[in-house]
Amino acid sequence: MNTKPSLDELFEKRISYPDFEAQDRLARLVGLDDKKSSLSKMLGLLINSKGLENWANKYHRGADQLVNMILRRPPLIVLAGDVGSGKTELAETIGDMVARQEDIDINLFPLSLSARGQGRVGEMTQLISSAFDYTIAEARKLKSENGPARGGIILLIDEADALAQSREAAQMHHEDRAGVNAFIRGIDRIANGQLPVAVVMCTNRVNALDPAIKRRAADILSFSRPNAEQRSSVLSNPLSQLNFTSEQIKTIVDATGVTQNRTYGFTFSDLTQRLIPGIVLDAYPLKAVSASRALEITKTITPTPPFKEADI
Repeated sequence: MNTKPSLDELFEKRISYPDFEAQDRLARLVGLDDKKSSLSKMLGLLINSKGLENWANKYHRGADQLVNMILRRPPLIVLAGDVGSGKTELAETIGDMVARQEDIDINLFPLSLSARGQGRVGEMTQLISSAFDYTIAEARKLKSENGPARGGIILLIDEADALAQSREAAQMHHEDRAGVNAFIRGIDRIANGQLPVAVVMCTNRVNALDPAIKRRAADILSFSRPNAEQRSSVLSNPLSQLNFTSEQIKTIVDATGVTQNRTYGFTFSDLTQRLIPGIVLDAYPLKAVSASRALEITKTITPTPPFKEADI
């Protein structure tokens, strides 16, 4: 490539937080409160290290070694797990929570999958390097030498295994290996510069990620299909608005889990994008929703099959 790609070519759907739409989307991610809390705290520390230093000075004065150990972790978090488990939606909206928590503006830079390029020699490497160049340049403007950061950046890589697959794979093209090397260099540049940037990677195939990238992860958060309690959290409020009783809701919650004929339950997106709309649209516009009919509809829906890395 002869010209440097533009910001719009590299990053899609850039968002600045706080953002009311992101806040609303995040609030609708019920059943993931523990993931929200863990991820917002980790991102807060990576983007605004002064927060941890202030906490230590208040509660554990003199714990400099402890603080340095935590702050020296690489600025990378991996969200790994099954399809429809909410990891991408969380990654796209958690910036609002971090911005309000740290009282600073946060910018989301979602790396486009077009960053793989068209296969021309050197293109993928240049595109990935350019993405980190833009991110680092913007982060340097936000870094403060003494006080808290003036803002922060979340660099989001969805379907991360498409860009950062293991270089140990025998069939991997040399251009893909060069792209992974560029990705690792970018992570190290952010870490060495102590910049207010956190890199979030989402993947269904955590085992396909390059080992050097997994070693650099400050944490790998695992996402799974919702259990009965989580499915109940998702379904209880909307079904209550349809005048379902607690027992009727429980019957549907049970039907969306593992059954005698199925070894896996519904995903979060199966519940919110397929089941609830399906129940409503079956009755609309001529009749009210009934619990018995809703259960029949639930039993006709086949949940999204689990993603199997062995199938790749």
